[in-house]
Amino acid sequence: MEIINIEQGHPTVQQAMVKLQNGIYRARATGKPFAKIVHGYGSSGSGGAIKQALGMELRKYISRGMIKSYCPGEDFGPFSSSGRNMSSKHPEVSRDRDWGLQNDGITVVMFK
Repeated sequence: MEIINIEQGHPTVQQAMVKLQNGIYRARATGKPFAKIVHGYGSSGSGGAIKQALGMELRKYISRGMIKSYCPGEDFGPFSSSGRNMSSKHPEVSRDRDWGLQNDGITVVMFK
């Protein structure tokens, strides 16, 4: 699975979204069906600004046809419908080290 680290270097939200866009293009070019976005969870305890902006941006990527779906880390496992949906289409996703760990600092995207 490709890794897109938008947290590295403690960027602003705007800088993180540029990293996201570049990372999505790069990851799609590999032909792999998934990418894991590392965004961190924020220090507030309720999810950081980058994580919140990421959700809005990923919904735009879905509407533009750039990604098929996404699964927040807290749902990335066998106990959520989005996690089960991904693993039913691509069983190898369940071998990822974050599968089932409810890691709030990541999001997994599935490409078309």
